[in-house]
Amino acid sequence: MTLLQAGPPASFVPPQATRLVDHFEKGLDAPICLTWELTYACNLSCVHCLSSSGRRDPRELSTEECKGIIDELERMQVFYVNIGGGEPTVRPDFWELVEYATDHNVGVKFSTNGIKLTPEAARRLAANDYVDVQISLDGATAEVNDYIRGPRSYETAMRAMGNLRDAGMKNFKLSVVCTRTNIPQLDEFKRIADEYGAQLRLTRLRPSGRGADVWDELHPTAAQQRELYDWLLANGDEVLTGDSFFHLSAYGESLPGLNLCGAGRVVCLIDPVGEVYACPFAIHDEFLAGNVRDEGGFQRVWQHSELFQRLRAPQSGGACSSCQFFDTCKGGCMAAKFFTGLPLDGPDPECVRGFGEEALKDKAKLDPQRPSRDYSHLTSPPRPRPGQRGGPVPVTLGVRPEIVLREGIAQMPVSACEVNPLAGFTPPGTFD
Repeated sequence: MTLLQAGPPASFVPPQATRLVDHFEKGLDAPICLTWELTYACNLSCVHCLSSSGRRDPRELSTEECKGIIDELERMQVFYVNIGGGEPTVRPDFWELVEYATDHNVGVKFSTNGIKLTPEAARRLAANDYVDVQISLDGATAEVNDYIRGPRSYETAMRAMGNLRDAGMKNFKLSVVCTRTNIPQLDEFKRIADEYGAQLRLTRLRPSGRGADVWDELHPTAAQQRELYDWLLANGDEVLTGDSFFHLSAYGESLPGLNLCGAGRVVCLIDPVGEVYACPFAIHDEFLAGNVRDEGGFQRVWQHSELFQRLRAPQSGGACSSCQFFDTCKGGCMAAKFFTGLPLDGPDPECVRGFGEEALKDKAKLDPQRPSRDYSHLTSPPRPRPGQRGGPVPVTLGVRPEIVLREGIAQMPVSACEVNPLAGFTPPGTFD
């Protein structure tokens, strides 16, 4: 894997640029990790879902198109693909695609709420050395988790982790999006991960997708940001972060990781219909680089799109460049700024020096953006707050798909998945 040319020749590295991050800023000829959302279909309606998932898009890439992309990733020597959604396991061809990828030297890491991780599926995963699993859990208790992810989702995740543990799978991931409600539970998350033989992975809440609607309510307070930073410094060797929290480096000491916004440089996103976005957290036309169905496929988009070339060019840093912590913070998260209305060359909305909070006060100058796509379920049940008893899971099992309306035109669903992500599947346990 080599550097791409953007601005100065790729072979040119300033004498002071000795860190890996300085090389990565110019971009690579293939992403280190590609995020691929296989479907927008999902049995849950998590309030912070970055892709506003729920309903399937009938234009989804076919099985053969997905295999063609995997072939392309193998030629490009992409290390692994991070599969998500929606809930990727509800695609009928999910296991076929996982096996095809690992048989073609493309490792797979996939995120799931655990709904289809039966004991049999867990044994199948444990037998494949090139697959890693991330179980999503956003509360160390059902009360906290189910407020975010939906009734009984805690129970589902814990059952899935138990199945993976019993199958002998080691070091799968327990993935947590840090929110105002679960920051006090960091030690408990670590205890749960250790109990199940998993590794804890913490990621940042972004105001993307449905997350834009709950950002003010759920993003950690300033005091919690400091609490999280101190906790990561103390536990960083045992906890993964996916470079989510590089904005916290402005507290003084850099956290483990690249401390770099890798959008269009080392990471990107392919969505279920083949659209390629610079950032997995910025599903918006502003960050759309192309489509894998276009001539030249994914490789042409990655290596030659105008958007990616701009992102790989030297960045000025704007107002943040004068800050003494800019070299480690890099101005924070592009997606967080975009969806809160802050300029991309301005401070992160959660800037620990307070500059983002100050900028957000001038609402007249802000232009917060909304996601370009919304696949949320057409109806969602009331969500109980912590302390209230939960209702039924918003899933209807065994319903025959009927004619649906799309843009005023009556059409039959492409598959049962379009109406009901879990059609034909009866999960273990009771969900009524």
